[in-house]
Amino acid sequence: MFGAAALTTMPKAHAMTPRNLYVPPEEDPHAQTFMMWPASRRVYPDRAFLDMLQRTIADIANAIAAFEPVILLADQTEHAKARKLLRGNITLWDIPTEDLWARDAGPLFAYRGDDLVITHIQFNGWGKKQVHRHDGKIAARVAERLGMPLIPSGLHGEAGGVEHDGHGLLMAHESSWVNPNRNAGQSRAEIEERLLQAYGASRMIWTRGVYGEDITDYHIDSLARFTGPGRVLITLPDTPDMTDPFHVAALDTHDVLQAAGLEIDVIPEPEERRVHSFDFVASYANYYACNGAIIAAEFGDPETDTLAVEALRRHYPGREVITLNVDALGEVGGGIHCATQQMPG
Repeated sequence: MFGAAALTTMPKAHAMTPRNLYVPPEEDPHAQTFMMWPASRRVYPDRAFLDMLQRTIADIANAIAAFEPVILLADQTEHAKARKLLRGNITLWDIPTEDLWARDAGPLFAYRGDDLVITHIQFNGWGKKQVHRHDGKIAARVAERLGMPLIPSGLHGEAGGVEHDGHGLLMAHESSWVNPNRNAGQSRAEIEERLLQAYGASRMIWTRGVYGEDITDYHIDSLARFTGPGRVLITLPDTPDMTDPFHVAALDTHDVLQAAGLEIDVIPEPEERRVHSFDFVASYANYYACNGAIIAAEFGDPETDTLAVEALRRHYPGREVITLNVDALGEVGGGIHCATQQMPG
């Protein structure tokens, strides 16, 4: 389905960049999924909450492992605890981690010709907001273990801050990239060129986003996701609060994408949910497409949870939709997509 379409465009995408890099769309076949084990008491001083996060990461890994292999990165001192929570086709690698955000700190895989490489966007703790002594080295350590080249992009940032359709188009919020906490001294045009090269893309859609209100500076993958060429799934509030900067930015992104001629499918945000804090991320868009399945969040709202599953089935026909309670991730600003990174194959 989507995989075949993406493969037919790969030579065109390769030709777009001088380094011939091409990042396939997430829905293409995977060799395996990479995840990271949250372990730092500096990041999570509450032991009980850290335990909850670790159980949530294990739940996600176990769900994915029913469909494809999972590599979980963790310091060897954490392996015994992790193994008690894991089942199925999951392998632990001795690569130390502080936090769980594999989408942001983990390796971004690309093809260069027929060979896989890691196209490297340097993680700096979302603009030096969080300790990243280990997490800033994850991509390099995975590259070394796999014996793969690490191709520098010249950017600081996170893969969760840019969406790609695998057919030449990227979208991002400026707040996550055109920001002195990540890419000081670089213009939007310079950052765009580096992103296009890193992904093997030819065109980019920018919207402003939100500066300084959350640790990510409003990653796009918590709002809108490509589900195919020219097709976007976005989650929006039914009754926007125009004093909420995230609601205002979300509506702006929707309007810009619509004006660009993209096909947009809207899922309403949950109104009933188990967690009600202001900074809780309740995004149906932050799902993960693995081999044969979509791993997605449910938030305890029967109506919108059902609408989200129906939308995901429409966009990914033939895949099983698995929903999980990942509220612990939402409490720290992320979701399932943020915690995963695919290796094509």
